Amino acid sequence: MLLGRRGTMRRVSLTPQQCAKMLRLIGDNTRFRIVQTLLSREQCVGDLVRIVKTSQPHVSHHLRVLREAGLVQGIREGQRIWYRLAPAVQEHLTGTKGEALDFGCCKISFSRTALVAKS
Repeated sequence: MLLGRRGTMRRVSLTPQQCAKMLRLIGDNTRFRIVQTLLSREQCVGDLVRIVKTSQPHVSHHLRVLREAGLVQGIREGQRIWYRLAPAVQEHLTGTKGEALDFGCCKISFSRTALVAKS
């Protein structure tokens, strides 16, 4: 999988450098926990701050990184912005309850216990 310019994903054979870039993106602990949380449902920044247990500017920074990479999108409703996995990413959820992301170069599985605790 490769993230396109507009956040779309297309299947290609990833080079080792592209695979490493994807793993670095998800490899950050805060971004990993944000993606893990968004697997179960949409969240606003305030909810993510509470769940991830870090400051609002820190969460906002990582959401921006994930948005720019095309993994996450924000939907404005009034004064709030609800974040969710981008539709292109949702297509690559695997497992019976969508507890893994298969990026082609790797498959990242999330603990069912962690997903249930966040729901």
